[in-house]
Amino acid sequence: MSESLAAIFHGAGKNLELRRVSTPRPVATEMVVRVLGCTVCGSDLHSFDGRRDVAVPTVLGHEIVGEIIRCGDSAPEVDLSGQVLKVGDRVTWAIVASCGDCFYCRRDLPQKCLASVKYGHELLSPGRELLGGMAEHCLLTAGTSIVRLPDQLSLEAACPASCATATIAAAMKVAGDVRDRSVCLFGMGLLGLTATAMMKVAGAADIVCVDVDSSRLANAEAFGATSVAHPDELPAVGKSITGEHGFDVALELSGSSSAVESGWNMMRIGGTLVLVGSVFPGPPVSMAPERIVRRNLTIRGIHNYCPKDLVNAVEFLAAHHQEFPFDDLVKQWFSLEDAERAFSMSSDPGNIRVGIRPAH
Repeated sequence: MSESLAAIFHGAGKNLELRRVSTPRPVATEMVVRVLGCTVCGSDLHSFDGRRDVAVPTVLGHEIVGEIIRCGDSAPEVDLSGQVLKVGDRVTWAIVASCGDCFYCRRDLPQKCLASVKYGHELLSPGRELLGGMAEHCLLTAGTSIVRLPDQLSLEAACPASCATATIAAAMKVAGDVRDRSVCLFGMGLLGLTATAMMKVAGAADIVCVDVDSSRLANAEAFGATSVAHPDELPAVGKSITGEHGFDVALELSGSSSAVESGWNMMRIGGTLVLVGSVFPGPPVSMAPERIVRRNLTIRGIHNYCPKDLVNAVEFLAAHHQEFPFDDLVKQWFSLEDAERAFSMSSDPGNIRVGIRPAH
């Protein structure tokens, strides 16, 4: 049986272990892919640094592009869009594989499936070691939603599709129609830049992007921001754009509690606030229920996404990747043997993404 090299995470403060494990043979609906690239998400960095709990040992990484190399005897013949799947195809897949029949799956929340497999988050077990992107191969389990990637989409643009891009597609869905509306986006990491581009394409009239880092605000302008602001500048900028009304829509993408508080205080009557970034513990936020009620506010949380959102994400990138500099956001690629350097570089706010590309 062939072997695959994997970078195994044993917990914060511990070195990644490079280990060869048996490459699984797919059965039934499973597939095995050769990992072409995996970008380091902010949540990977939070796990690596100990700010976010994850079962260990594990193989991190969920922003993955792979090439199908082997299929089980009843593996899906088409992807989520109905495109034929075959060995050699370049694919991405949803971060969560779901059963399709549990309490949450039946309520259109497959990302919360009670029998889920979450790529880049699973405890190592015999025959199930390769469920993350920081390895030479990855096993796609039953219930995995797969999308074949268009040839013109670069590895740099395609890797984050299964996390940042699809998550923003889900957030856009609950934000509603933003055409001719005023929008405020907090946090200009990859989530924020992707949201900026999607808001631009969706026809938002005003797109105000907020971050503490000036280099990230400069990036936002290239992705369609009409105004940028540091947090202390936002009240004045918001007033100049919306008068006394406030923003129609705001997306909080940084995970900062202070940004959540700013966001809900700057919404217009009837506005919608979508919370996306708060995926690690932070200070509580004070909200007066009476103000939420009297202002008719809608506050929604989005964590991960549904399979259709991944389809929409890939379609968006295919249609618009040349309009926005997505290819420039992956600053450097590292080998698996150099994965720890990739995490070190990821801690620099100026590096929106770095990636790991196994040598096969």
